[in-house]
This record gives sequence, C-alpha cells and structure tokens, in this order.
Amino acid sequence: MNDLSRLEAQVRDCFGRVVYTHKTHEKMADACSARLNGWKMAQLIASAATATVAVAAGFCDPEWIKIATGVCSVITLLITSYMKGFDPGGVAQKHRDAAASIWTIRESYLSLLTDINAGQITYDQAAIRREALQAQLAAVYKSAPQTNGKAYKKAQDALKLNEEYTLSNDEVDCFLPEAFRKEGQR
Repeated sequence: MNDLSRLEAQVRDCFGRVVYTHKTHEKMADACSARLNGWKMAQLIASAATATVAVAAGFCDPEWIKIATGVCSVITLLITSYMKGFDPGGVAQKHRDAAASIWTIRESYLSLLTDINAGQITYDQAAIRREALQAQLAAVYKSAPQTNGKAYKKAQDALKLNEEYTLSNDEVDCFLPEAFRKEGQR
C-alpha cells in the first residue's frame, strides 16, 4: 500500500463519519421540531380547555367547574412557563445549520476522493485539502449542538436500511438531460 492509498483510506473513513454526522444532525433537527409541535399542541389543548371551562363557569354554578377552570389554568400556565425557558425550535434550527455546514464539507470530501481515484491529485495536494477539510469540520463541530444516541440510531437506520444517501443510476438519470444519462450507455 503506497502513501496515497493510505491517505485515501483515511479520507474515506473521514467521509463516512461526516456522512453519519450530517444525517444525525438532520435527525436531531427532526426530533426537536416534533417535540416543539407536541408542546405547541399541548399548549393549544390546555388553552382550549381553559377557555371552555371558563365559559361554562359563566353559565353554570357547580363547584367542580370552578375547580376545573383553576386546574386548566394552572396546566396552561405550567406549559407556557416551561416553553418560555425551552426552545426546541431554536435548537432544531441550530441542528439544521450544523447539517448544512457539514453537507458542504461532506461534498468536499467526496470531491477529494474523486480526485484521488482519478489520479488528478498528488499526495501533497491531497494532504493539504484533507487538513483544510478537517479544520473546517473542527470549526463546525465546535459550535454545533450536541446530538444523542437516539438520533444516531435513526441516522444509522436511514443510511443503512432506507439508503437515504444512496441513489441508483435510474434515480439520478431522472434529473439529468438525456445527453448525460447513463441509461443509454448500458
């Protein structure tokens, strides 16, 4: 194995990790958005329940309606207070931003691998590009929010089982003008 082959092996490893990190941040963003939607729905239901019992209290005088109004009001207040100090929408956006930054780096790693495989780049040129990509990635990681094992597992399933990063020639051909399609070259 020559030096360029060793460097290529390392770049391939880095590329694979970047693919997983990108997908994990996308899955974290999805989870945060779903959590936000859940809390917003709970807030809406609690507010609707509070309004309903408050209106009913105006027409009826049973003691339980007054108690229900108080309970619904407290639940609404707790949900609203919790949401004030908790911003899953903002966290989701940070994960989307990290994924967008990582996507650019992922594509640059792929281009580097293409150049290495095509013999269009020397060892020194490849090493310089690898170092630059690692520096860019370190800067993104430094400011990126933390992910968790659950998001990683979802990313793993998406990449391995659902092949979310994989496109067949036929799928790519659909987006290309006829002159660039592989279907006629088979």
